[in-house]
Amino acid sequence: MDDFETRAREAMAAPRNVGEMADADAVGTAGSADCGDMLRMWLKFTEKDGKRVIDRASFQSFGCQTAIAVASMATELLKGKTAEEAQALGPDELTGDLGPLPPMKIHCGQLVESALQSALGTGGEAPGDDGSAAPTLAQSLQKKSGGKIKIVPLEE
Repeated sequence: MDDFETRAREAMAAPRNVGEMADADAVGTAGSADCGDMLRMWLKFTEKDGKRVIDRASFQSFGCQTAIAVASMATELLKGKTAEEAQALGPDELTGDLGPLPPMKIHCGQLVESALQSALGTGGEAPGDDGSAAPTLAQSLQKKSGGKIKIVPLEE
């Protein structure tokens, strides 16, 4: 656990690729404002050797330090990968140099994986045809959820 904590602390001291990407080709969001952890990932593609590959990736996160560290590692790892290669990566691979996550932090890798999958076409928000950007993470947090809460008193 000490090795993980040291690597996570180092990744948090200088996270890479943090922030919105105005010219992104794809945007994916994962998490829930209701539980507090949310992560948004932006992807920019380019042509390389006849293939469409990820040129840049960035993220924003409202979550714990481990989620930020994993997202930072993942955005570096994604560079040069095709959408298919990126889609095949699971939470364990996305942790990069952090190595395996402790059991109570596995959800952080899953959060990053979900944002990536969302950006790759399973529900991601692409910039609009009119040039408008996808909503920011802060705007997504402000959206009202469509669910209704029903309080039912318990009988004694």
